[in-house]
Amino acid sequence: MQIRKFEIEGLLLIEPRLFQDDRGFFFESYNAIKYAEILGEGANFVQDNISVSNKHVLRGLHFQESPFAQGKLVTVLQGKVLDIAVDIRKNSKTYGQYQSIELSSENNYQFWIPPGFAHGFLSLEENTLFSYKCTNFYSPEHEKTLNWNDPLLAINWGDISNPIVSQKDMFGQSFQDFMKENKY
Repeated sequence: MQIRKFEIEGLLLIEPRLFQDDRGFFFESYNAIKYAEILGEGANFVQDNISVSNKHVLRGLHFQESPFAQGKLVTVLQGKVLDIAVDIRKNSKTYGQYQSIELSSENNYQFWIPPGFAHGFLSLEENTLFSYKCTNFYSPEHEKTLNWNDPLLAINWGDISNPIVSQKDMFGQSFQDFMKENKY
């Protein structure tokens, strides 16, 4: 297993070790002991989620406020996404910066996004199957959405001009308004 760190502290890319032959492949996608060593003891997963998205569907930028802030271990089981994590930790030196990574069923990468980040992804293929393990339960009262195309964040989503977004995601909060009330 290979672990890659990013300039934004806390984010990790995990490349699992594949065992491959002419029948296909196998890899261990989660082991509580190994992942506690990698992610720290705060990464106790309590909920698994799966979504299916068609090509050009954009989901995010989502996060939950305390006491329901979530860390997420995300991976793509089928298809491909451009995955985005935005640092919303008020006292972070990388506050407002983002990291993008391509996750696919071909590379089998896992992306660790600790609490204190807004998260979103753009599906790059039809029927993309996206999986995420969460460190806290979903709480609709604590869920927030940042505007996916906020000019202050200036996220490069690639060559897509008109992604398919939900009503909730279409009207996410501006980063400027979020900064005024940021509780992180």
